[in-house]
Amino acid sequence: MDRNLILALVLTALILLGWDALVVGPQREAALERERTQGIEAAERAGAGAQLDVPAVDATLDRVQALALAPGRVPIDTRALTGSINLRGAALDDVSLKRYHITPDEDSPLVTRLSPRRSEGAQFVVPGVTIDDAAGAGDVWTVAEGEALTDTTPVTLQRRVGDAVHRLTFTVANDYLIETTHEVMNRGGETLVVQPYARAIQSGLPDNLVSGIVFEGPIAVAGGTLNEVKYRALAKKADKAFDLEGTGGWAGLASKYWLTAAVPPQGTPFEARVDRADAGVPVFDASYFLAPATLAPGATLAAGGYVFVGPKRVDLLSDYEDAYGIARFDDAIDWGFLFFLTRPIFWGLSHFAALFSSVGLTWAWGLAILALTLVIKALLFPLANASYRSMAAMRKLSPEIQALREKNDGDQVKTQQEMMALYKKHKVNPAAGCLPILAQMPIFFALYKVLFTTIELRHQPFLYVRDLSEQDPTTVFNLFGLLPYDPTVLPVIGAFLGIGVLPLLMGVAMWVQTKLNPPPPDPMQAKIFGLMPFIFVFIFAPFAAGLVLYWFWNTLLGVIQQYVIMRRAGADVDLLGNMRSSFRRKAKPAEAPAE
Repeated sequence: MDRNLILALVLTALILLGWDALVVGPQREAALERERTQGIEAAERAGAGAQLDVPAVDATLDRVQALALAPGRVPIDTRALTGSINLRGAALDDVSLKRYHITPDEDSPLVTRLSPRRSEGAQFVVPGVTIDDAAGAGDVWTVAEGEALTDTTPVTLQRRVGDAVHRLTFTVANDYLIETTHEVMNRGGETLVVQPYARAIQSGLPDNLVSGIVFEGPIAVAGGTLNEVKYRALAKKADKAFDLEGTGGWAGLASKYWLTAAVPPQGTPFEARVDRADAGVPVFDASYFLAPATLAPGATLAAGGYVFVGPKRVDLLSDYEDAYGIARFDDAIDWGFLFFLTRPIFWGLSHFAALFSSVGLTWAWGLAILALTLVIKALLFPLANASYRSMAAMRKLSPEIQALREKNDGDQVKTQQEMMALYKKHKVNPAAGCLPILAQMPIFFALYKVLFTTIELRHQPFLYVRDLSEQDPTTVFNLFGLLPYDPTVLPVIGAFLGIGVLPLLMGVAMWVQTKLNPPPPDPMQAKIFGLMPFIFVFIFAPFAAGLVLYWFWNTLLGVIQQYVIMRRAGADVDLLGNMRSSFRRKAKPAEAPAE
């Protein structure tokens, strides 16, 4: 009966997973593909493009073709960035990050952050000034000064709007931060109304959009208030759009590791707007607008700002916040509702990694995870000590509990009553064994958040693992790389075949730990607990290798700690004997003699 129940549970889980892989998964991918490829033309007509005065163009163009359509480009070549500025609209729509690659291989393509509006999945930034309500984002600018934007040479573009001359200067302020300076001169006889702004625009849902644990979408800060909305939520409901007003802040588009932000002058009141165009493909818009100003004949308006295009690195955003006074800039990193744990955990990891790097040790971040685990174990020692002493007392009572079960002959109610009386007599709390697990779960989720969200772990190696933020690259089903094929690409079952070295080690450590714990009194519970390490291997296999490394090391330390404490408490812990007994075939009960 028990075996059939377990088999039924396993088959049910396989059916659900298979349904997701065969039916729901392909449908989900097809829907995402439609959203990416329906085109930008309808979206531009619906609002974003019209406001930017951009003619509708086929959105199936690849990035190279879209770049070639520009009337002219000014190269960008700095220590951190490469790309170009589009002379149509003076748009930053071609930026790649020199220090970041798609894969850990140094010869792999660079990470591209900005792409022209005519390309599929475009993202770009337009810093501008409306002159008498005309944005003129489709205007073609000329180069007034400079041949290329570098760390030491700015570039000034110029356009003429009626009697107004508008000059826009791009200057590299600091690696990923570009300063924009507007100068509008009224050379006519009539008063003009001008309004500086900057807009960060994303066409369609970004590729590789992550669901659930990390925030990705438009975000804005104004007057000390932060507001954000996920791409999918804003795509479904237009009423998720919002406005903020205040002094000090920014508006931008955040992804898992990257940020594109428009930063107004911090001492000037502004309005931050997050909106989208409602069309076949959503176009997301995170913008700031300064207050309109009148420009008398012969007068000149000067306005500045910044554009950030780069990684959401904690120290980088904090430095920019301090150096340039950008309010709450490091809040672009999604610390989650457990921020009171995620921030200290990251602080500890980063300091350990810096320490190991300073003494020339390789695999600094992997070693930092091991060191942080030791610190967490030390902090939780009082709970663990009480828990393991309780387990030792329960193990001592195991013979008496077994005797109660045999005496009561299957009467569960009476057995439970007598067991509770026995626990009370010997002052044993059976729930105390759960205390370390309950205390560790928030820490586990906080560490998962840190490893999944912060870019510092990206492409960090440890032993054979090339990227601690990604899944263990090995799998037992090709003998850990000895056989020349990848079983994870197999249809249907491939998703379940990525069982690497770290998940297996973690499963073994969990199994050993079960041999230290007193067996559950109920046989069915015992079988379920016996299956838990096997189940956890499959659960943890897709997780970041850094997280699995933490759980394996934490469990191994727990085994050592539990064994020592239980032995000191007087419990008879035959760990090796318990492990060997698991591999012995149990004798079948003798059949009753025939009458």
